[in-house]
Amino acid sequence: MGGPAAVSTNNGQGYAHLIDKSRPWWKNTRLIKLNLCILLLLITSTTNGYDGSMMNGLQSLPQWNVAFNYPTGGKLGLLSAIQNIGCLAAYPFSPYMSDGLGRRAAVLFGAVIMCIATVLQTASHSVGMFIGARFLIGFGLTFAAAAAPVLVTEVAYPTHRAPATSLYNTLWFLGSIIAAWTTFGTFHVPTSWSWRIPSAIQALPSVIQVLLVWFIPESPRWLCSKGREEEALRTLAYYHANGNRNDPLVEYEFEEIRAAIQFDKEIAANVGWSSLIKTPGNRRRLRIMIAIAFFSQWSGNNLISYYMNKIFISIGITDPNTQLLINGCLNIYNFIIAIVAGLLCDKIGRRPLFIASTIGMFVFWVLQTVCFALYSETGNIAAAHTFIAMIFSKSSSTPFMTCIAFTPLIVSYTVEILPFALRAKGFTVFNFSLTLSLIFNQYINPIALAKLGWKYYLVYVCWLAFEIGFIWRYLIETKNRTLEETAALFDGDDNVEMLTQHAAVNAGVTISDRRSDREKAPSEDIIEEVKI
Repeated sequence: MGGPAAVSTNNGQGYAHLIDKSRPWWKNTRLIKLNLCILLLLITSTTNGYDGSMMNGLQSLPQWNVAFNYPTGGKLGLLSAIQNIGCLAAYPFSPYMSDGLGRRAAVLFGAVIMCIATVLQTASHSVGMFIGARFLIGFGLTFAAAAAPVLVTEVAYPTHRAPATSLYNTLWFLGSIIAAWTTFGTFHVPTSWSWRIPSAIQALPSVIQVLLVWFIPESPRWLCSKGREEEALRTLAYYHANGNRNDPLVEYEFEEIRAAIQFDKEIAANVGWSSLIKTPGNRRRLRIMIAIAFFSQWSGNNLISYYMNKIFISIGITDPNTQLLINGCLNIYNFIIAIVAGLLCDKIGRRPLFIASTIGMFVFWVLQTVCFALYSETGNIAAAHTFIAMIFSKSSSTPFMTCIAFTPLIVSYTVEILPFALRAKGFTVFNFSLTLSLIFNQYINPIALAKLGWKYYLVYVCWLAFEIGFIWRYLIETKNRTLEETAALFDGDDNVEMLTQHAAVNAGVTISDRRSDREKAPSEDIIEEVKI
């Protein structure tokens, strides 16, 4: 269900005039502390990025292959996919822990499991033990990854919320970078520690979280949902207004949250999985969430890694050290691009970034398909050289196009369009869809490429054209809005009048009555905005 209609101005920045602009955040001790807590949550994504890059590196290590009897075929495929299978196994349970015990408890639980699993992985002496450990890593990661970005969104300072949440998925590259350079550094270690060291380092983010998670504030929205309104107000005041409970921004946030939670309890008391499809607003959310989850993996970007080793060899780069070095540098480049795009999401907007990303990928993919087809059908050497050059250019260009939207924004956008009552469950559906798309890539892409060759590229040409149309038609701009204001955008005329009345009754006095510079009633503003 959607949250209550929020007070909103025509430009969608209902809280903009309440922000303290007298000094920058880096001069505010409590905001610095809050952002450090958020950083501690963001590194959850680092574990996921580390895992994929580490597995690619381990397969190049002779010591690892010797230790596990040179795994090939189905066994090697299982070693790569087992982490995602572990994620799938945890999805039915993770939202209930996040909603029942709290976001912070779910992060801690997941981090503890990943620490235990990493110890088992490092100590593995058989393929079965290694596979079991990787399954546990995926299982624990689901609990932590389902709660961490949600907690970031719900606790961040209003103007920091979107950039902070956008950095979550971006830190996937940080884990990938660390793994790439770690395996590069241990390549010449003659013993089994050449692969045990990278395995052990994978636990580092989780160990840090287990030790420091106690200092992270719990979500004010979750606290209100459990009747702990005093704690919620104290948290908002401490971090967002230096302890001033009567600060206008704190009052605004608290009234919005309390009205939203009260509405969920009275109108949507039994919020289950079916709530995701019960109302038009929720169906719009579900459609967008599932779409961007698959778009992020099915835009042709994963085919590049499939061809990379052959391309290295075809142009004379056969030294494994050189290959690892190039991959490490490309990860750093992509990391920088994703960070910049994530920090600019509130200035540029979500729609422009998504549209630019999909159009850029489409144009580049069409050009590459033409070159691939010319070489395959006619043996045109110039086309082959151009194709190789474009593959390398694509290693910086298409990830650039992907990184400006589908890396930083898919998590933040999904979390912010979901109302509180469905946030954990909806984010689980998003992650489930993402995992399914990854498993498809791991098993189907190599088979299709072997059977169809360059013609398989045409599938992605058509798919990218579909992505452009979908993003243009259905993606809603949400920049510079509170979570409750964003919820009102999706629910619109379905329940906006009822929700406005409900919020006014529960608040006792509307926020607009308490703000001298707001002349319109909440219902007028929201209905006008929804019509637009």
